[in-house]
Amino acid sequence: MDKIKEKLNSLRVEADTAVDRAEAAEAKNKKYEQEILQKDQEIASLSHKLSVLDAELEKAEGKLGEAKTAKEEASTSKDTNSSLQRKIQLLEEELDTAEKNVKETVERLRQVDMKAEHYERQVTVLQQDRDQWEKKYEEAEEKYRKSKKELDELVQSMEGL
Repeated sequence: MDKIKEKLNSLRVEADTAVDRAEAAEAKNKKYEQEILQKDQEIASLSHKLSVLDAELEKAEGKLGEAKTAKEEASTSKDTNSSLQRKIQLLEEELDTAEKNVKETVERLRQVDMKAEHYERQVTVLQQDRDQWEKKYEEAEEKYRKSKKELDELVQSMEGL
């Protein structure tokens, strides 16, 4: 009888431990899912910034084209020519700045994509761990039920004596 009680206590401790581990795994899983959501929001933000910078780049390229056209038409006047050259220089600097911003944004987006993939892999691993813990918990639960049933049968047979 004592052995059965010890076994029952042992099974209860195993079940409690399995439940604790499963809860910890679920908490970690939720944490990683939240991090993934944050990274997705960062990706969306960076994508928006990239589209804005692309629009700025197109605008700057358009301005540059306009300035070059104006430069060709006004080549007869030295004053007009020098002012247009300054305008072109400013637009080219603006274009260089916009291109630099686009490159930085693309690089950040690439890094965020890599981090998102990394977190996705971690989530997959954690989900697999969770599934394994759930399986172990179910097995422990089944062992507990069988032991309880055996104990109940033993108690009934002892009462019959």
